Amino acid sequence: MHLLGHLVRFIVSALMLIVVSWIVPGFTVGGFWSAFFLALVIAIAAWVIEGAFGKRITPFGRGIVGFLISALVIWLAQFVVSGVSTSIIGAILAALVIGIIDLFIPVKTPFENGISGREGAR
Repeated sequence: MHLLGHLVRFIVSALMLIVVSWIVPGFTVGGFWSAFFLALVIAIAAWVIEGAFGKRITPFGRGIVGFLISALVIWLAQFVVSGVSTSIIGAILAALVIGIIDLFIPVKTPFENGISGREGAR
């Protein structure tokens, strides 16, 4: 994916996070840039977790473990991104809403496409 594709993906993710903050009580995003950086932090955390533990345990993974990891990443991201605040229940509800949205608009990760740092070096 080219730089423009990544940029569009983060813009769409930021807009989705803003919508989720309107829907979910206890989860607030201060504005577009807070949502953009939150989307960036979530993507980086997912990439690191996926690289270390595999697809099943990532925020993009299906199942209860992926759901709980997603909620944990959202809750921890509030300490990294200014303008974002959430309670534990808010993070769980946000992860649930994001998971439901992801069912209808799935996001491909580099690992799903067979691209990793090791394969690109060959």
